[in-house]
Amino acid sequence: MPKTLADIKKSLDGHLGKRLHLKANGGRKKTIEREGILRETYRAVFVVDLDQEENAFERVSYSYTDILTEAVEITIFDESGNSAFVVK
Repeated sequence: MPKTLADIKKSLDGHLGKRLHLKANGGRKKTIEREGILRETYRAVFVVDLDQEENAFERVSYSYTDILTEAVEITIFDESGNSAFVVK
């Protein structure tokens, strides 16, 4: 598990363009689960392009702090569709 925001960003930088499953805390005991492609990483946030058939909007962004505080958990898939890397 990455310990700093820089470690989280570095680990996500290595997986740009890959499919992922995102599990986020939606508040009030709700969990939001989405799938998409890790599109871009910036200094403080990362952007995920969502699958259009499952979601009403095109993309979401989360901060690296969301991962550090365990409000967001990401599972990145390899080319064969198997779970390859988990960031939580």
